[in-house]
Amino acid sequence: MNNDLNQDPDRVRDRARDRDLVVGLDAGGTRTRAVLASAVDGRVLGQGVAGPGNALTVPVPLLTDHLAEAVARAVPEPDRARVVAVAGGFAGAAETAPDEPGRLNALAALTAALRRLGIAADSVGVSSDIEAAFAAAPGTPADGLALVAGTGVVAMRIRDRRCAVTVGGDGWLLGDDGGGFWLGRSAVRAALRMADGRGGPTTLADAVGRALGLPAEALPSAEGRPNGDTGDPNSPNHADSPSSADATTALAAARERHPTEPEWSPDRRAAYRMHLLPAVMAEPPIHLARLAPLVAEAARHKDAVAQSILDEAADHVLEPVRALEPRQGERIVATGGLLGPEGPLTVPLSERLKVLGLTLDWVADGCGGAVALARLGHGRSTTPSAPAT
Repeated sequence: MNNDLNQDPDRVRDRARDRDLVVGLDAGGTRTRAVLASAVDGRVLGQGVAGPGNALTVPVPLLTDHLAEAVARAVPEPDRARVVAVAGGFAGAAETAPDEPGRLNALAALTAALRRLGIAADSVGVSSDIEAAFAAAPGTPADGLALVAGTGVVAMRIRDRRCAVTVGGDGWLLGDDGGGFWLGRSAVRAALRMADGRGGPTTLADAVGRALGLPAEALPSAEGRPNGDTGDPNSPNHADSPSSADATTALAAARERHPTEPEWSPDRRAAYRMHLLPAVMAEPPIHLARLAPLVAEAARHKDAVAQSILDEAADHVLEPVRALEPRQGERIVATGGLLGPEGPLTVPLSERLKVLGLTLDWVADGCGGAVALARLGHGRSTTPSAPAT
């Protein structure tokens, strides 16, 4: 008979191991993403997304719910008994000390979520989201530098897949210079400086005003509003959030001002400041990060003020890398929206790093790294496949 009883015992064991599954989690400030993969070759078999997963800011009961929801969507119920290892990269978590609060919160929530789903994995590991992102680089590196540039900015030296040194990441109030919040605030500052005469002309003044819903009579140009936008935030044509498309529209209108149009009068400048300041103060400061695309879009259209902001941002982002005393040729694994293939800081930062003999190795997120760490926890060390997007 041609069955397992008549086959080589080693082949039988290998076939059984081929059924083993692992779960990798990327738990960030805005969402939690789970990936189900083969323990043998890292092939992605399922994915699930749920709410925020920051281990310091999301209460443990709610974090447990989000983890359980993401894992449940990624792992069909019949396959849950096959999960042998789980690893999660969590914002707000690290392993700098045994009693580090974020790590303890993440481990407690993840353990409870797996128990709720009936997943009894042999290995359950928790790391920071940056450590997971570093492990997502080709070859699943163990040592090197990691850089995150999104809303905030932080750099790490990784040794044996754990954070050894951290520079930056101090939050919008105390640091994160060059990040998304810093860029958004710089856009508003440039607009205000143009309005009161301290700064040079920039299309950011018009774009910021439109993004924040200022009335037409306060803007540098009252003309050129697309699709009948009146500036009223209740108008169906008003752009509430400055996505890249919104930025393009707003800046195109600013650039197309008729050359004979009257200058921005003192009264309209005063009205601009009068409306802009309350609009900014009405929201949590971190919401200024949503204005960052305006700077990138203006710079793409040769706005000198916007370009100088991006250049300064690249200088700021370079600082934490320098503080880690990189060695020439050392790899820097980067993640975050400002450094992706279309990221506004990718080119200027790469030019600065090239002088130091360094290059960026960009990864989309930490899911692939979390899968790799889960497989390592199960004794698998081959490079995982990249998660599907």
